[in-house]
Amino acid sequence: MAMGKYSRVDGRKSSGYCSTVTVVVVLGFCLVGVWMLMSSSVVPVQNPELSSREVINEMKQTVTEKVSKIFEENFGDLQEDNTKRDGNDVPAEQSEDSAVDNQEVKNVSESNGDTSEDKNIASENQEENSVKESSDEKTDSEEESKAEAENEDRKREYGESKSGGGDSNMEAGETEAEGGERNKSAQTELEESSDENKLESGDASETEKENSRDHNRISEQNINENDTENHEKDQASIEIFPASDQSEILNETSVQNGAWSTQAIESENEKKSQQSSTSKDQRHHWKLCNASAGPDYIPCLDNWQAIRKLNSTKHYEHRERHCPEEAPTCIVPLPEGYRRSIKWPKSRDKIWYYNVPHKKLAEVKGHQNWVKVSGEYLTFPGGGTQFKNGALHYIDFIQKSRPDIAWGNRSRVILDVGCGVASFGGYLFEKDVIAMSFAPKDEHEAQVQFALERGIPAMLSVMGTKRLPFPSLVFDVVHCARCRVPWHIEGGKLLLELNRVLRPGGYFVWSATPVYQNLPEDVGIWKAMSELTKSMCWDLKAIKKDKLNGIAAAIFRKPTSNECYKKRPQNEPPLCEESDDPNAVWNVPLQACMHKVPVGASQRGSRWPVQWPLRLEKPPYWLHSKVGVYGKAGPEDFTADYQHWKNVVSNSYLNGLGIDWSSVRNVMDMGAVYGGFAAALKDLKLWVMNVVSIDSEDTLPIIYERGLFGLYHDWCQSFNTYPRSYDLLHADHLFSAVKERCDLKAVIAEVDRILRPEGNLIVRDNAETIGEIEDLVKSLKWEVRMIFTKGDQGLLCAHKTYWRPNETQAILSAII
Repeated sequence: MAMGKYSRVDGRKSSGYCSTVTVVVVLGFCLVGVWMLMSSSVVPVQNPELSSREVINEMKQTVTEKVSKIFEENFGDLQEDNTKRDGNDVPAEQSEDSAVDNQEVKNVSESNGDTSEDKNIASENQEENSVKESSDEKTDSEEESKAEAENEDRKREYGESKSGGGDSNMEAGETEAEGGERNKSAQTELEESSDENKLESGDASETEKENSRDHNRISEQNINENDTENHEKDQASIEIFPASDQSEILNETSVQNGAWSTQAIESENEKKSQQSSTSKDQRHHWKLCNASAGPDYIPCLDNWQAIRKLNSTKHYEHRERHCPEEAPTCIVPLPEGYRRSIKWPKSRDKIWYYNVPHKKLAEVKGHQNWVKVSGEYLTFPGGGTQFKNGALHYIDFIQKSRPDIAWGNRSRVILDVGCGVASFGGYLFEKDVIAMSFAPKDEHEAQVQFALERGIPAMLSVMGTKRLPFPSLVFDVVHCARCRVPWHIEGGKLLLELNRVLRPGGYFVWSATPVYQNLPEDVGIWKAMSELTKSMCWDLKAIKKDKLNGIAAAIFRKPTSNECYKKRPQNEPPLCEESDDPNAVWNVPLQACMHKVPVGASQRGSRWPVQWPLRLEKPPYWLHSKVGVYGKAGPEDFTADYQHWKNVVSNSYLNGLGIDWSSVRNVMDMGAVYGGFAAALKDLKLWVMNVVSIDSEDTLPIIYERGLFGLYHDWCQSFNTYPRSYDLLHADHLFSAVKERCDLKAVIAEVDRILRPEGNLIVRDNAETIGEIEDLVKSLKWEVRMIFTKGDQGLLCAHKTYWRPNETQAILSAII
């Protein structure tokens, strides 16, 4: 049909010439026309393969631009090099085989369901001179429509890939090098077909290949999207665990890309995990502590084997620490009938009797309103020996006696000596004051245990032969009601220890009977105390009577300079040697001497701290001349640490660990540095005991300077407190350091001893240590609520399982 159509066009042209020339000329032209007719009849057949190189170049350039444009619109967020590889850009110079060039263009055209033959049929009625121009224009048009159709196909396919997710996610795990090989392979496939029959038979396969290439592009985009998403997760986790100079966790989770696991692999891994867990549990053998103290066992205070060997008990040596040579790795049982502790603030007024089942103190001190037995409760009316009508009235009485004490402003950190059940400290919370209350484990049965069960800070200690575990010059006020401490004997050695820990300009409040009674013994003690305090340059600021309670209090003030010491007629008590470090306290014997008052502008203690609560956030003035623990300048280090802990606490601890903070009252930071963890919790109704390890940087003075408190301790030994004292224990990079010196299992046994049932342990440390702690707490049947690691760092949050009375023996049997 093509030949007939073209012959009719040529026939009309021949008949037009017959009227103007001779017959001979007509016959000649007819012969020429026949020749031309035969030549033109083969043009349509040969046209696809014999088109000029220029037309093919223009057509291929048009297709390339369209495809590249579509690619950029749909995948514009990919990297530039990937875009170039997937865009199928064609060089300006084509290969010598024009059929291959034609084949590439036709490949794109036919894969979208259009044929050039149909377009040629539509244009056969045009003149031959306009065939090429029309073909060029229509090629542009058809290629544009083809590109748009291809664009729509890719959009639909991209949407299916996004919604399906499975295959795409698997492909996203392929490497960039593999992606490059796929692109190279796709370009080669376009050039492999060389004849029309092979092209027609391979239409379906070519479409599949094109779809595969689109999948590859989508996969690469998903890789970038995953990278972006992972980066955002990293940023979020940095807020939860911000970077600092100290090694710490940066991420809460670790996402891994790759192929799906199989049930066989998962099952086999679980079997190995269970076998490993069983072997680990068997490796940690636990036993009940075999001690006469039973549920109240304190290893370093109940070591009767060592106590019986003491040469003297004159200076209360038997109330001091005598730790076993090997730290115990045993479990302290619960008292029969133990129940969950009552929450603060109700616990200040009553606790469960069977949690601290001791009646002796109620019988001896009941009339002074220390503690009373009321059914299944022990109640605390808030009284004491010197304030039986209530601690609040007594606290106000002291304030009126010396207004510049200024509870909660100037005076923030108090030492309460011989605290009883610590009602004085318990009611000071209403004045925004915290008290470090201590008393010995003596015939006043379980007085410190009562305080801790109530939710009031307290510790076991005695004024004996050794220094208290506190730095020098840290307490704003030292209080002693009727603490039964013989301050005046042996050159005032015990009172001089209070002088060591009291700030220059701080107050000593003493409301014992020698202040207001006229009995011969009291009169003699008062005379001795007056002479001693005068020689110490303490200024007696007030003696006031409390008519309601029938007592009186003497208030002394420590000097702020050394002028008075120089004017004394005798050097008694003597000044300590310059080589005597007042901050060295761990097992250091007491001495009957005084340390000079620091007066240099950059010396700690030469100025009073700023008022509370500003002192919590303001770097101490004496840090400006020091380098911080993490290597920065002191103030910068302090501020960075505080900001770090505010972020960690607010972004993770309070919401991300599954802890009910409303039930948390007694908290210990086992490895405090600047006290940033405690400072970050300041708005909660709790208190924090900041413990600075004896082998760590001595930062405890900074903790006191900011209005917090704490003490020194060696975690290779038992802590001076009763079992079940704390609701939450926190350890930041402590255990990895401790296990280099002592048995980590013994440390975890101590953690188990002092943590209340249903209490929580938060550990941040290196991944190896986290794994060891996980094994140990699991062997104790604790619940590990959260554990994760990133790199060589990790975090663990463990919950001490609550043992109900009827389950105690069964659980202990399972552990042992």
